[in-house]
Amino acid sequence: MTEAIKNRYDFVFLYEVKDGNPNGDPDQANLPRVDAENQEGLITDVCIKRKVRNYVQLKEELKAPYDIFIRQGNVLNNVIKEAEGNELKLRQMNLCRDYFDIRTFGAVLSTGDKDKNAGTVRGPVQFTFSRSEDRVFQAEHSITRCAVATPEEAKKQEDREFASTIGRKTTIPYALYRMHGFVSAVDAAKTGFSQEDLDLLWESLLNAFEHDRAAARGEMNPRKLIIFKHDSHLGNARSGELFDKVKIESLTDLPRSIQDYTITVPQQADLPRGVTLIEKL
Repeated sequence: MTEAIKNRYDFVFLYEVKDGNPNGDPDQANLPRVDAENQEGLITDVCIKRKVRNYVQLKEELKAPYDIFIRQGNVLNNVIKEAEGNELKLRQMNLCRDYFDIRTFGAVLSTGDKDKNAGTVRGPVQFTFSRSEDRVFQAEHSITRCAVATPEEAKKQEDREFASTIGRKTTIPYALYRMHGFVSAVDAAKTGFSQEDLDLLWESLLNAFEHDRAAARGEMNPRKLIIFKHDSHLGNARSGELFDKVKIESLTDLPRSIQDYTITVPQQADLPRGVTLIEKL
């Protein structure tokens, strides 16, 4: 495994949603998630991590050291049990070596046999919830299906008693979402998160939507990835101070495209000493 990163990073990721439901809430009939107090749109960190995992899975084809631990069809306890080593720390190290998402996001590895579990790994990369810049409107649409599912429905259709099946679809007309992220060099040293892993993380964020298309999600596009690289492993400025320097202003009361916003990215001269600005998009 290559050497772990030595620098701390903080980043701002901006992306948009058009005519789609980017992250339905199962507790609210799968409506788009919103802040109940101000109706700003929300997308969970888990949702974006899933897209990162899926991109890495597609690119690296589940081959170590870029296998994916949290994925459909994986029996987690079996994977943990089969990890080499009799000591907990050794099993953790081997799982981090082989699985990109454990190395990156961490994982709970204590779900199986008490004698063969691998404890808990805290990952160096953490995402916040994404939040829309403006209030979102949850638009509901009726949809129909002319086909039938059963012979009984077919008979009713022949007798003109059954015209079509009516369903519902909920979308957000437009929203610009903002997500903050953190990369800890201290935790990277514990999992072996390397510069190659970091480069793959940036690539995944910028390309994950391209391979996650679905009618329900509408059109999702990355708009900006603004990265603050610290010279030291502990950091040269507080993350909140850096995030505040990325300003977004709406130019209209009803934004419907990225052109309806002014996005201000700080100049290098405006940043604290020891922090370097990197724009990936």
